[in-house]
Amino acid sequence: MGTTRAIESLRTLLVTADPGLARLRLASVAVASMAIAAGLVAWGRATIATNEPVTVVLFAGVLAMISNLAVNEKTVPRQRVTTALMVLPALASTVVGTLLSPHRLVADVVFVAVMVGAVYVRRFGPRGFALGMGAFMPFFFTQFLQAKSPQIPALCVAVVIGLGVTLLLRCFLFAERPERTLRRLVDAFRARAHEMVMRVDDVLAEAQQGSTRAPGRGSSSAPLRLPGAEHEQVGDAVLERLYRARRRLNETALMVEDQLEHTVADRVWPGLENDLLALRVVDTELGLERLGVATRRLVRATDSQRPSALALTALRTGLTHLARATARRVPHREILAELADARGAVAGLVADTSRGHERVQRTAFAVRRTADSVEYAQRDLPARPGQAMTEGIVLPGVPRAPSASPVAVAAEAAPDGIAEGRPTAGGSGNDDPSSGTGAGSGSDTRPDTEDRGLLLTTRQAIQVGVGTTIAIGLGELLAPARWYWAVIASFVVFANTASRGDLLSRGWGRVVGTVGGVAAGMGLAALTAGNQVLSLVLLFGCAFLALYLVRVSPGMLAFWITAVLALVYGLIGQFSVQTLVLRIEETLVGVLASVVAAFLVLPKGTREAFGEAVEDFVDHADTVLDAAVGTILGRGRGGAAALEDARDMDTSLATLRARTKPLLVNTPKRRGRSSHRRALRVFTIVDHYARSLARTGADLASDPTPGWGPTLEPALAAVRANLDGLRDVVVRGRRRSDGEQVLVHSAEELVDRAEEQAAYAQDPRRRNDALVVTRLLRRIDQAVVALAVDLGAAADPDDDQSPSSRARAGLVNTRSGS
Repeated sequence: MGTTRAIESLRTLLVTADPGLARLRLASVAVASMAIAAGLVAWGRATIATNEPVTVVLFAGVLAMISNLAVNEKTVPRQRVTTALMVLPALASTVVGTLLSPHRLVADVVFVAVMVGAVYVRRFGPRGFALGMGAFMPFFFTQFLQAKSPQIPALCVAVVIGLGVTLLLRCFLFAERPERTLRRLVDAFRARAHEMVMRVDDVLAEAQQGSTRAPGRGSSSAPLRLPGAEHEQVGDAVLERLYRARRRLNETALMVEDQLEHTVADRVWPGLENDLLALRVVDTELGLERLGVATRRLVRATDSQRPSALALTALRTGLTHLARATARRVPHREILAELADARGAVAGLVADTSRGHERVQRTAFAVRRTADSVEYAQRDLPARPGQAMTEGIVLPGVPRAPSASPVAVAAEAAPDGIAEGRPTAGGSGNDDPSSGTGAGSGSDTRPDTEDRGLLLTTRQAIQVGVGTTIAIGLGELLAPARWYWAVIASFVVFANTASRGDLLSRGWGRVVGTVGGVAAGMGLAALTAGNQVLSLVLLFGCAFLALYLVRVSPGMLAFWITAVLALVYGLIGQFSVQTLVLRIEETLVGVLASVVAAFLVLPKGTREAFGEAVEDFVDHADTVLDAAVGTILGRGRGGAAALEDARDMDTSLATLRARTKPLLVNTPKRRGRSSHRRALRVFTIVDHYARSLARTGADLASDPTPGWGPTLEPALAAVRANLDGLRDVVVRGRRRSDGEQVLVHSAEELVDRAEEQAAYAQDPRRRNDALVVTRLLRRIDQAVVALAVDLGAAADPDDDQSPSSRARAGLVNTRSGS
């Protein structure tokens, strides 16, 4: 068993390290483009232009690499157009840079103007970014290579060859196939799901071991249990691994949705609608998320709710079958059989409605719901093409028709002892498959570049102009022959940053990466001294690693590119330790120049950027809530509009995550860091439940319930008001309207009234649908009010609880929707 788990863990690591193999494909194509472009130019130099310096070969290879990194269009046709268009700014920049190369002062002024323009055009999206880089890099290399006017024809040919090879390889010969990429992503998602199940089993296994070691309740040797330490039988390390598995599962699910969102085909997967595929992925993700939440609550239970050894054994048996069903390369029929066994293992716990066994029952129900979600996906999506579909097999709680609505599936499921009539406290959580969101809505997300007064790109363009001017001056004072390292460091650290904190983080990473790269470069140079073949092999290997890891960490790019430079200098006989040390100094100068510009010229504070991202996210979340409930009540723009708004909300949440990241750096004496982390956690939950509500509303659009408005609309208004109040207290600590202190009031009573009316519905299906809606609204309000209480902006509804237990109930668990 241990060997099997180790092998499967290794497979999971290999598949999920690079979901969809996107980074592997980028690095492979880029290195191949570099090699072919450099080889073609070297052949032309050897046979036609024998007087050209070897630097023209380097010029072609670098442009091939940069064009692969700069072009980030989502579709192949747009990639082709953008790559072809890069030739125009690249040729113009090459000619102008070469002509101005002998005139140092004029060249520096024009170079700064080119960099300002390259940043300014980023407002036009991925194409603007690529064209800006197409202008910047050739000009930079003409100064770096000290090109002469007679070299212009050869350099222009190198530009065409470098970009042409990239166009041929990336956009034609090895063009990305959406079907293949999607299949890899789904395979990675399956592996992440398997990892999640294994981490849940690890938590229960440690709880089981702890229960066998623990003395009886009446034993005098029982350790004193402090408030908040009820889960001491499970170590924090095990719970942290479960949390990381949940995060990785969510990231992979979003990659699948993103792949579907940017495809032009209605059916990327043969025979399966894109919307249904996205829904199945989200259903499975939500089922696993609820399983993690229920398990975490179970092992934190007090003595009266602590599970028995028999219950833990049954739960682990169900998880064992579930793990086998989610393992890679399992035949279709075996998956269905394992899922049936998983449901059977916990059937007794699901049916047990005894008082004091609520947490065990909910965990068993989560196992069952997860098995159902995997079942729905498996019926729609066999493991591999060519495997026979299993028709006619009906399992408990699983619909016959693969296209059944998730809400209909919930209504057809066998009774489980939860949500009978009015739901019990703590309800079914995220178990219902109707909780989800849809990709593939085709909505165009707007970039979050708008700022008060100036666009972000305009602000950064001015800062880049100032920063690179300072870098040029200081770089030439430090070393007139190597000033360009300071300039490129100053320019690059502004990429993908929105605040001073972002820039500091990126700049620090580049400095650390450069220092490490110098040490690695020295070792490689000593290893390859005099061996040109080995040097070339390691050079392309380091280039591959730089490109493969650039999306993981910009510092890794600096590390491996510095190692490449050491090998290049070794090949041309100019390697010296002093040169590499000078690179560190110039990089530090360039980063400091950018920091000075960012802090003195039109400064953009990290907290200001965070506040603007919070404002934008809450606006989108408010729109989603209003559209979703409006659809349920038979008014508004319809379910499709709510799903489009949900996609914009997801994009704004991604921006909020990026803006929050600098505030979460674990530096000493950083005040308020935990508040930012908790705020991000709560806003993540708001996004999660709001998009689930949007999906539910879309499913119910064909059968609205206008008579529910008198109680549902006041509940919605209260939830939206609380969300707006939380936004005000997080951003500014007071209301925007009159400057007074924010006070958030729980919407619990209003949601109770809406839920009471829903519980009286005669139609079981309509009743279950309505209870799902009220549960989602309640969870949003609970998360919002809990954070408001912690920030002193709301009355504490649980004054009788200790601060630690309140934090557990309202904040610690809000990440997954307590």
